[in-house]
Amino acid sequence: MVRYKKMTAVGVALLLGSALAAAPVVPGKGPAAAARPAAVPAAKPKPGPDLAIMKTQVILDHLGFSPGVIDGRAGAGLKRAIAGFQKANGVVATGEIDQRTGAALDRFNATQPVREIVLTEADLAGQFVGPIPHKEDEQAKLPSLGYSNPLEMLSERYHTTNAVLIALNSPNTPVAPGAKIKVPDVVTAGRAYPADIPEAYKQTLAGLNVDSSQPKADHLVVSKADKTLSVYDAQDKLLAQFPVTTGSSHDPLPIGTWKIMVLDYNPTFHFNPKLFWDAKKGEKSAMLPAGPNGPVGVIWMDLNKEHYGIHGTPVPENIGRTASHGCVRMTNWDAARLSLMVKPGTPAIFQP
Repeated sequence: MVRYKKMTAVGVALLLGSALAAAPVVPGKGPAAAARPAAVPAAKPKPGPDLAIMKTQVILDHLGFSPGVIDGRAGAGLKRAIAGFQKANGVVATGEIDQRTGAALDRFNATQPVREIVLTEADLAGQFVGPIPHKEDEQAKLPSLGYSNPLEMLSERYHTTNAVLIALNSPNTPVAPGAKIKVPDVVTAGRAYPADIPEAYKQTLAGLNVDSSQPKADHLVVSKADKTLSVYDAQDKLLAQFPVTTGSSHDPLPIGTWKIMVLDYNPTFHFNPKLFWDAKKGEKSAMLPAGPNGPVGVIWMDLNKEHYGIHGTPVPENIGRTASHGCVRMTNWDAARLSLMVKPGTPAIFQP
């Protein structure tokens, strides 16, 4: 079992590269080379982020048409985000930036893809748990399923990945108070969160750069085919759109109209192997502690269908790429943002 560590800013003297090397070997989270047999050569390094593409991603993220992970690369997630923005602005939803779409985005031309921040002691003071064990019974022994290290925390705060932060800076960039690092410019200032939200969850929202000013949903539509969750008002106007993972062949998305019943902030998770077709023989039930690296991330929006909900994930780069156990999975920052748009009773329509 990995020992729990309380790491203060004074004790942080990592480099971005060394932080990545020490990251947990969890699919999609840890360094890819660490998960391969030694005989397999490492993959060729990818070129750095395209800042023009990153600027479009940052603008869409601010507007509520999330591309998911901001990585400066073209792909299906960005195409779906552009199509959602087009639909909301009365443009034919092609997913490509045509003249009208470009003109609409030009209103936000002052937005920059990257900003430089100075790390403070407050940024780096926290409880980091080190590598997350694979087995649930080992995870249950941890005091939290928090971030493994400061780099992982910063990656989620700026809606990106460890690898992108390293590419924007260098492997030798220090992770220490006073250090300057470049991050995707998703920084928000609104912190007037609803008074009835627990203080700990307000800190979660702020830590994920989720602005308190969000539109209110009348209903949600989850499209299995498009891999999107769309937020609409009472006049059926599209307000926001997020990429999602929706079920699998073993646990298909439950098509139909459901309702959000309860919002569980910073949830714990009861692992019951009887509910998972892929559970290993001999696995036992376990109560997993809360944290962004928990199976449902930072928020669980319970539906009026037993065992189903809309929730976050510990592996944001896999959203829209892998399967789920029937639930609707989102990045932690998108799920947290959605949690400010909905309330108990909000309809959630699941479509093929």
